Amino acid sequence: MILYLHGFRSSPFSSKAKMIGAYLQQAGRSAEYVCPQLPASPALAIALAQQLCAGQDPNSLTIVGSSLGGFYATYLAEQLGCRAVLLNPAVQPPRDLAAYVGVSTQFHSDELFEFKAEYVDELMHYEVARISRPERYFLVAAKGDEVLDWREMVAYFAGAKQTVIEGSDHGISDFDQHIDDVMAFCDAGGCIS
Repeated sequence: MILYLHGFRSSPFSSKAKMIGAYLQQAGRSAEYVCPQLPASPALAIALAQQLCAGQDPNSLTIVGSSLGGFYATYLAEQLGCRAVLLNPAVQPPRDLAAYVGVSTQFHSDELFEFKAEYVDELMHYEVARISRPERYFLVAAKGDEVLDWREMVAYFAGAKQTVIEGSDHGISDFDQHIDDVMAFCDAGGCIS
């Protein structure tokens, strides 16, 4: 199974989420792909992801996380012993998202999105000081990310497989150039929890 976790204020309609879904559909593997709409609450988002992963063999599970979803994917990979692909992941979301407390809209709709102050505290509960098995991780970081610092990502995921993109942006608008590598990593077996 490939579980895709979208970023802050994003949705399953993000370009990367749709691209992975289309890739798997073309391969006749759409049943292996799960991409839920995550709640604003980090605790509820993690609980939903854990529910979706329940009973999955860690060797056949990869969690792909973008931005805040990358933070969630890291926590879950450490808990479950599975692989994770991090696409411009948030490394310090309690610090970075404190300024976004309030009501706004989602990126792909006009639906209201409320990020409460207590959600910052929830994020602190899921911090991973250091990844335990770098070989289970694949980082794709863009130097042109206008939201997060790619150098923090590279340092945090030291020892992991890494692709650092010259330029690009936070949404990795050139993701089509990297999807084959991402999917190959997702399909790589042999990880032991």
